Amino acid sequence: MFSFFKKTKDNEELLPVLPQDIYQGGILELKDIIAPSALRVTPKSINLGEKIARTMFVISYPRFLQEEWLSPIVNLDKVFDVTIFVHPLDTVTALRTLQKKIAEVESQIRVREEKGMVRDPQLDTAQENIENLRVNLQQATEKIFDIGLYITVYGRDENELEKTEAEIKGILDAKLIYLKTAIFQQEDGFKSVIPFSTDFLGVHTQLNSEPLSSIFPFVSFDLTSNKGILYGQNMHNSSLVIFDRFSLENYNSVIFAKSGSGKSYVTKLEILRSLMFDTDVLVIDPEREYKFLAEAVGGRYFNISLTSEHHINPFDLPFPREDESPSDVLRSNIINLVGLFRIMLGGLTPEEDSLIDSAITETYALKDITPDSDFTNKTAPLLSDLELVLSGTEGAESLAQRLLKYTQGTWEGFLNKPTNVDINKKFVVFCIRDMEDELKPVAMYIVIHHIWTAIRRNLKKRLLIVDEAWWMMKSQDTASFLYSLVKRGRKYFLGTATITQDVNDFMKSDYGMAIITNSSIQMLFKQSPASIELVQKTFELTDEEKYFLLEAPVGNGIFFAGLKRVEIKVISSYTENQIITSDPSQLLAIKKAKEELRASEQQNGQQG
Repeated sequence: MFSFFKKTKDNEELLPVLPQDIYQGGILELKDIIAPSALRVTPKSINLGEKIARTMFVISYPRFLQEEWLSPIVNLDKVFDVTIFVHPLDTVTALRTLQKKIAEVESQIRVREEKGMVRDPQLDTAQENIENLRVNLQQATEKIFDIGLYITVYGRDENELEKTEAEIKGILDAKLIYLKTAIFQQEDGFKSVIPFSTDFLGVHTQLNSEPLSSIFPFVSFDLTSNKGILYGQNMHNSSLVIFDRFSLENYNSVIFAKSGSGKSYVTKLEILRSLMFDTDVLVIDPEREYKFLAEAVGGRYFNISLTSEHHINPFDLPFPREDESPSDVLRSNIINLVGLFRIMLGGLTPEEDSLIDSAITETYALKDITPDSDFTNKTAPLLSDLELVLSGTEGAESLAQRLLKYTQGTWEGFLNKPTNVDINKKFVVFCIRDMEDELKPVAMYIVIHHIWTAIRRNLKKRLLIVDEAWWMMKSQDTASFLYSLVKRGRKYFLGTATITQDVNDFMKSDYGMAIITNSSIQMLFKQSPASIELVQKTFELTDEEKYFLLEAPVGNGIFFAGLKRVEIKVISSYTENQIITSDPSQLLAIKKAKEELRASEQQNGQQG
């Protein structure tokens, strides 16, 4: 066993260098540093210090090669090297060889015919292939190459080496591509794979241009762009997933995951990193998970409940843009309000729908807001104004009675007051945790409608986070409104991130699939067995991806962007983790550390 190697004068052979030679020479070169501490060549492997290497070569290809057939190997989560040698052959020589081959095949076919034997399909196929290739070579549309494809795998021991070899062979065997281990040729194989650019092994297969192009090795699933935010680490090849949602055809995303699998964590990371790239972020928070984050970055936090001091008037109108007419804006808002009242009143008959539409129009008119007027600086009506109009409208007494609980009853404080929330901040959170479950879809509808109204007033890059979106999908009207926002948001530079843990409820809605197809980015984290079949069907997952999502660790999932997908691991810095974590044990530790720090400061103050 020797420590280092040197080349002979003719540079054709590696000879061992004894440690005393280096000592006596007194010169330490780069090759002396990077060389392994020891090397031993065996018939089936090479020991490189603490690692074992084994080289294999491809001996056979099928008649047809699929595109990117090497992709599963390149993206395999193993340590290995792949080298491809392409040796062009002279076309004239190749044509002569093909002429001999076609003569041999035709001769065998004639012999079989003379003997009265059944035609051999293999000979017929060979004749057809050779004729086609000869024509392509003569027309210069194809060339012939000697191809050597060598793979060197590494392991800590023989057992790990055998497993990696078996996995690679299994993948290629399924594609009818066969590997062999370079028995008694491991040294030549290893020297062929390392970057000497010399084919010492010399095991070749002849391929023409078309199948050769399918071996193009740079097919790794990379989602790294020159701009964007870091989403995590690509588990295929350890590269970083850096992506800009605002560079896609739409800016929307969906996240499906069971509780505790990391969906809120990755969302908070995206929020933090998006804020650094001049993106305003608005959040619908159903569980008060974003309060600390809002406080940490200096954002605004609004608690929406029946007793809250924060109010939103659903009758607020957006300012008409240059490309919009006041009549279109008013008409669109009236349609949205009718949808809201369907939710609030538990549905409307066709007659009631018509009555409420007319009553809303009349309510706006009482405040001098009409399709022909300039209502930019007009005060919007309140819900109690609509109730007065309905109470004086023939046939609308029942509607007025059902509205009483929102204007005079228990729920009066929620809707029947002027808007006093201002979302003119980089980061704004609307929390609806304290809202009764019966009113959560109503609250989410009103908050998103208010955000939509504000967005249309001022064009700016924004991201809207709708957490626990399955609440919105429980009603046809709220689901329709969310879909409308997702579909129309691009016009106003808005990206909508839809997050849910209840996949079944989300997909039961007619708008569930439409929202997914209108979202350029999709992220899937750990799924429950009850919903995995639906997720697999919706996202066309392979069985391998399906089982991965059933057992995925926290923060690991599948990231889709356009037609690309990668397995991703969410990564964050220590500071980011301290701001966004929702792990109860970490939160308690942070709280305890703050209390200890506060007590220490008080003690120091008293001593001072």
